[in-house]
Amino acid sequence: MKLYIGFLAILLPLKGICQAVAGVGQSVTETAVTLNTATGNIAGTLSVPAATRKTNIPVALIIAGSGPTDRNGNNPVMKNNSLRMLSDSLLQHGIATLRYDKRAIGESAAAARSEDQLRFDDYVSDARGWLHELKQGKRFSKVVVIGHSEGSLIGMLIAQEADQYVSLAGAGQSADLVLKEQLKAQPPMIKDIAYPILDSLAQGKTVDSVNKLLYSLFRPSIQPYMISWFKYNPQTIIGKLTVPVLIVQGENDIQVSVEEAKLLSAANKKATLVLVPRMNHVLKPVEGDRAANIKVYNDPALPLAPELVKSIVGFIAGKK
Repeated sequence: MKLYIGFLAILLPLKGICQAVAGVGQSVTETAVTLNTATGNIAGTLSVPAATRKTNIPVALIIAGSGPTDRNGNNPVMKNNSLRMLSDSLLQHGIATLRYDKRAIGESAAAARSEDQLRFDDYVSDARGWLHELKQGKRFSKVVVIGHSEGSLIGMLIAQEADQYVSLAGAGQSADLVLKEQLKAQPPMIKDIAYPILDSLAQGKTVDSVNKLLYSLFRPSIQPYMISWFKYNPQTIIGKLTVPVLIVQGENDIQVSVEEAKLLSAANKKATLVLVPRMNHVLKPVEGDRAANIKVYNDPALPLAPELVKSIVGFIAGKK
């Protein structure tokens, strides 16, 4: 497992709609938008169904997961277009979207500082900045926050300011416990090294000496970020939300288990839980073993699980 570094920013107002870019088709208009920050700009794409671009329609803010993940759901070693496909699917149902490159990723590369200054709350502040801009004026009838994987927790922390919230493959435990779950399959020697470090970081204490076997994961410069991340308990946060909540989890997800989604659902009795058969962590349907599952992570041609789109569209429309 590898954590990707992001960079600290103090949010300034959104500069506004920038140069228009070609749409993905005749029915969609895509516009480049920029969130100005003290350390550089964060780049996003606002996509609106062309036929309804002047009417009062809902808009979804799509927040990517951990790692060097861009607005399309891709990173340098895995191309699956999952978030781009999600956006395109919502657009086909008359729902506008805004997705963006995280700090230091893609066209947001300039919004950068050293990793030892990064905190999880910086990602939350960025997402909140986009949310506030989407809420301005009367262009959109409602703003829906959709967070995938780590983006589920980021979105959860701003969701009370939105109209609706969707968690996709979101963890139900604090990140230190999720990492322990993911490390269970590792040899005892690895767990003996990792678990005490995770326990220390969860208590807010950095670790000076890190075994070279796990140095990349627990390098000293990233530890303050991990401490800032581990302090959040998703069950506590989602339990306080009063806006409508949809929790979607794939039954073939090898990174986040169905049990995690059930923990979130139990913490918010009014939330709707949807378990999607065969869907994996990148929102695609998959059969077979772990190797087959991982292969799908790098298949940009494979469409999303159809039940995923159906559940989100129905939720946004207010259908039970």
